[in-house]
Amino acid sequence: MPLRMTRQRMLILEELMRLKTHPTAYELHAIVKRTLPQISLGTVYRNLEQLSASGRCQRLAFGSGNRRYDGNTEAHHHLCCLECGRVDDLPADGHEIEHVLKAALGEVCGYRITGVSIELYGICPACKKRETTKNKKTIRR
Repeated sequence: MPLRMTRQRMLILEELMRLKTHPTAYELHAIVKRTLPQISLGTVYRNLEQLSASGRCQRLAFGSGNRRYDGNTEAHHHLCCLECGRVDDLPADGHEIEHVLKAALGEVCGYRITGVSIELYGICPACKKRETTKNKKTIRR
C-alpha cells in the first residue's frame, strides 16, 4: 500500500530534503516544531521510519547508535566524524572509488560485485581545527 502523505509527513520530508546535514529525529523535530509547535518527537520519529521504509528518504545507522536521516535518496556514500558524529556526503567523485572497489574485489574474491556501500570514518574539519587549537594552547603553557 502506498504511503499517504499527510501534512505532517510532507513537512517532515520537505525539511529533511532542504538540509544537507543528515539530522537525527531529535534535530529534525526541533526544526519541524517551528512550523508545527504541537508535533511530538515520537510523531517525527515514526514518520521518518515510514518515509525511509517507503524509499522517500534514507535511514543511516552509524556506530554512534544515533540514527540519522538523509533526504537524498540517490545512491551515494558517507563520511562520519568519530568526534562529533557529523555526517557528510562523500563528494561525487566517490563513485570512481566504487568502480575501482568493484573491479578489484571482484577480481580478488571471484564475485561479480553488484553493489557497494561505503562508510568512511574519521575526524571532520571542525574537530581537527579544535584539536589543533587545543594543542597550540597546551604547547604555549
